[in-house]
Amino acid sequence: MGEAIGEPANLRAFSALESNVRLYSRSLPDVFSRARGSIMLTDGGREVIDFLSGAGALNYGHNNHEIKAAIAEYLASDAVVHGLDMATPAKREFMETFDSVILRERGLQNYRFQFTGPTGANAVEAALKLSRKITGRQNVVSFTHGYHGLSLGAAAATGGRLFRVASGVALSGATFMPYDGYLGPAVDTSDYLRKVLLDESSGVDAPAAILVETVQGEGGINVAGKEWLQSLQAIAKDVGALFIVDDIQMGCGRTGEFFSFEFAGLSPDIVVLSKSLSGYGLPLSMLLIKEERDAWRPGEHTATFRGNNLALVSATAAINVYWRSRTFSEGVQRTGDLMRRRLDSIASEHGNSFAVRGRGMALGFDCQIAEIAEATARKAFEKGLIIERCGPSDQVVKFLPALTIDPETLNQGIDIFEVSLTETIKRAQVA
Repeated sequence: MGEAIGEPANLRAFSALESNVRLYSRSLPDVFSRARGSIMLTDGGREVIDFLSGAGALNYGHNNHEIKAAIAEYLASDAVVHGLDMATPAKREFMETFDSVILRERGLQNYRFQFTGPTGANAVEAALKLSRKITGRQNVVSFTHGYHGLSLGAAAATGGRLFRVASGVALSGATFMPYDGYLGPAVDTSDYLRKVLLDESSGVDAPAAILVETVQGEGGINVAGKEWLQSLQAIAKDVGALFIVDDIQMGCGRTGEFFSFEFAGLSPDIVVLSKSLSGYGLPLSMLLIKEERDAWRPGEHTATFRGNNLALVSATAAINVYWRSRTFSEGVQRTGDLMRRRLDSIASEHGNSFAVRGRGMALGFDCQIAEIAEATARKAFEKGLIIERCGPSDQVVKFLPALTIDPETLNQGIDIFEVSLTETIKRAQVA
């Protein structure tokens, strides 16, 4: 277990003791000791602006003090932290708050809450399992470039070959269809989906569910249009399948509205939530299931760490602080517009050889070439900015800053990205 050449001394224990599967300690080679808001502090005292936000799990920033206060008060009271799915005041308050402030305010009544295991993949597995139980079917329609998690059922519905090969077994039970725009802007791929599913001789089994992200995060910040999403919901109804929206990364305000599907007026059979649901980076995942679809028998699908009460407390605090009025949502939209204008300007300065896409504060800067994106992200980290890459070949730089970021820090981070990109391009031209 030799150390890597040039590896910082403070990272040697990680390379010596931690599995090769580690990722972020490689692409972000430093030890992070403290964080608040949109700033992370390394062991050496260097401040780094965070545009990754825990891969979307920290929409309200690191160590949000208003949410932290609710957590600290709960811990100090000796209230139940782990209670399986027992009834607790923390769970009751969360469900009642979420129902009244989030669901009913959006005309989304009559949903039941299912608390699954701690990760988004756990929730996806539960959604697929319930869909198959209800319909008696096995096939699930998912989409090109989609990402839904890496447990076997979720991985079967995930497009990336890297993840699929790593499973080590044949992945079945999913049929991939072209996402919106996959065949170009002139082709409505929902027409193809409808034809295939209604054709008894298409060779595609009738699906238990249609599973979709309204904005594909890991797939490259690919954005589905309103009409296309509405068509998917109608197709699911026509073929007797459940319509599932995976809002793990794009929910909880990332696109501006609390749910990423609100702009299209959708009413999914199942909504999958995780990541920023807890509001503090604590593990919490759940399904919203329409009452008529809640076909589970007691104890039929369980998990030891379902219903993390501490995370439910922080989730309730996040709703109370940020979602009781439209002010926060409107602010996210304004900040997203600012980000989009700046990134569009950067792209135009380089002859529009790059593409910018996204919704709200989930934006992607498509460098077209993976090496350009990789070198830009590496330079940005050296200069004090954390950004991630995504897309089929990691050619897209993904921007997921905290929804609470202040304008000065946001612009400073984009400045670092711009300088890093320019330096990368100049070096590539010289080479």
